[in-house]
Amino acid sequence: MQKHHLLLALATGLVVQTATAQQLDGTLKKVKDSNSITLGIRESSFPLSYLDATQKPIGYHIDVCMAIVDAVKSRLQLAKLEVKTQAVTSQNRIPLVVNGTVDLECGSTTNNAARQLQVAFAPTTYVTNVLMAVKKSSGIKSLDQLAGKPVATTTGTTSVQLIRAHEKGKSIDFKEVYGKDHADSFLMLETDRAVAFVMDDNLLMGLVANSKAPQDYAIVGEPLSVEPIAVMLRKDDPQFKGLVHATVANMMKTGALTKLYAKWFNAPIPPKGVNLTVAMSEQLKAAILSPNDNPAENYKK
Repeated sequence: MQKHHLLLALATGLVVQTATAQQLDGTLKKVKDSNSITLGIRESSFPLSYLDATQKPIGYHIDVCMAIVDAVKSRLQLAKLEVKTQAVTSQNRIPLVVNGTVDLECGSTTNNAARQLQVAFAPTTYVTNVLMAVKKSSGIKSLDQLAGKPVATTTGTTSVQLIRAHEKGKSIDFKEVYGKDHADSFLMLETDRAVAFVMDDNLLMGLVANSKAPQDYAIVGEPLSVEPIAVMLRKDDPQFKGLVHATVANMMKTGALTKLYAKWFNAPIPPKGVNLTVAMSEQLKAAILSPNDNPAENYKK
């Protein structure tokens, strides 16, 4: 009788396991079938996602994504899971997620209502203010000093729209110049092809800190927007989104995310060992206490 029960239990377990495998869909099925997962990474989004001196992707959001990868590996009961990386830009990051080239975009993407029509987001893991980097020698401290001057931003971002929408920016006639990525946009400022580079404060701080002459720059201006930043994934994929959300929420609950924040924002980071010394914002503290994927529009209310 005991042998019969044992065989029945084993058979039942096998059926459940097989059914579970058959029930996989979306990204989890794709990963299971290929035994690989592809992370979209940014090459100069300090300190969220960038390349170190050996061209290896590192950063705060790379670490968050690797925790998600571990959860995927465990969920699929894989002994090994190949992790591929694909460099993305502000311009192509959403299309590459939508078409399946990238499974998780581990960069510096703002979660907003328009983008939620195309993709989904993990719970917010950073909240940024959009400001501008300038050379101290320019004397620029406000948007109304940009009239008639070239202003840099990165192709595929919302910075120019934010300037135009701001009360002080509506009447300013400035020249838009675009970099292909954040490093290229900062180079325009560095080489005087632009008087300001408008972008997320954390990205500006990282680029300034790792520049040739950090003391030459200041981050100034009226905050153009407060925006939630999060890992991006495909839309309409409840299995994968559920796993991603549960993983990030658990990191928040256990304090693992707070430790990662300290590692990347309050300690020396590669390649130059610079400490950005950025205190955690009250908005991010609130998001950690109550994990959510609310869009930027909610932060303006």
